[in-house]
Amino acid sequence: MFVAQLTSPEVDACRASILLVPLGAIEQHGPHLPLSTDLDIASALCARAAAARHDVLVAPAVPYGASGEHAGFAGTLSIGQAALELLVVELCRSATATFERIVLVNAHGGNVEALRRAVTLLRSESRDVRLFCPGYGGDAHAGHTETSLQLALAPDRVRTELAEPGDTRPLAEVLPLLRTGGVAAVSNNGILGDPTGANAAAGTELLSAATAALLHDLGRWWPGDNEEGPRR
Repeated sequence: MFVAQLTSPEVDACRASILLVPLGAIEQHGPHLPLSTDLDIASALCARAAAARHDVLVAPAVPYGASGEHAGFAGTLSIGQAALELLVVELCRSATATFERIVLVNAHGGNVEALRRAVTLLRSESRDVRLFCPGYGGDAHAGHTETSLQLALAPDRVRTELAEPGDTRPLAEVLPLLRTGGVAAVSNNGILGDPTGANAAAGTELLSAATAALLHDLGRWWPGDNEEGPRR
């Protein structure tokens, strides 16, 4: 299911497949979660969708995103919106030489504006590129939601003993401060929410719901090819 593990002739035989491109970020997620959390989630969603549909392949993940709002926290590696938009446009222009259908699977909110612009441009060029962003609800960053997801994916990478509440105000309330001063303006520990009650069972439910939403959208976008089942 992973296109990078195939040979060129093998990929040539899979031109009718849908190519999923996971996009995340390398950015701080508080003192308890790895920098790769968004990337891990996007990659997991793509792998789960590919396991459910015989006509889906997964591209290597794009690790770097637009994470300027996390500036000031150690480890954050951001390429900014302009570079991300250009990267995705050129990547999809290249990929559509092989695959007619591409879905960008994004798990970092800071990427959304750049990805929407990229998709708009690519579709204006008659390229069938779509954007999927899972919606979990819950808290905004490194709180109960993302900590539960990471506990379901890789519990050994979660420092549960270091989990602590951050700024727990609703996102709408702190959004003006985030836009002007980034996460550091509202949260000393980089957390927006409360991860202390996170658990793997909740994360498993969130992953299942997000995977179902992705599969639903794939079937909605291409209703003639929405058969699900084990990979041939």
